[in-house]
Amino acid sequence: MNTKFAFSETTIPGLIEVTPFHAEDVRGSFTKDYSKEVFEQNGIIYDLAEVFYTTSHTGVIRALHFQREKQQPKLVRCIWGSIYDVVVDLRKDSPSFKRWLGFELNGENHRELLIPEGCAHGYLVLEKSVVSYKCAEKFYGEYDDGIMWNDQDISINWPIELVGGIENIILAEKDKNLQTFSEFREKYGGF
Repeated sequence: MNTKFAFSETTIPGLIEVTPFHAEDVRGSFTKDYSKEVFEQNGIIYDLAEVFYTTSHTGVIRALHFQREKQQPKLVRCIWGSIYDVVVDLRKDSPSFKRWLGFELNGENHRELLIPEGCAHGYLVLEKSVVSYKCAEKFYGEYDDGIMWNDQDISINWPIELVGGIENIILAEKDKNLQTFSEFREKYGGF
């Protein structure tokens, strides 16, 4: 099986679903999930500032994070395992403001998301997973922020039944104490 890079626009402006280069043979497989040259040939200017990985247990929700300042565009891919990845548009002048989209990313489909600045990002871990973040801005702890994963205004349809129900959801303390979308609007109005 061989696939070439492909880029698909979504209904959130600037959010692009990327199929990376992937090849398999008798030895195993090879995946190239970023190429500055290929991205630029497709009209996408994306310079890496830092790369990091998370390892998460089944049932973990990491959501819905963003940086208030020095916003962090990111290229996100589940290298191993499976996640339900969610992006929420927080740009007040965007035609898709407050809209969310969900995608299944896993080690088998190799797909990734190019998430623009001004969007919140999170995911539900469907099975133990390793997720790669290739960021165009570095992480600044002092600007780290987020919105509750189960905010009623945004109303994300998380497939929690795939992890055995809400009793199996695992949240970090920081994610238990995030603001609501209404509180975000009152503080910032949007980006």
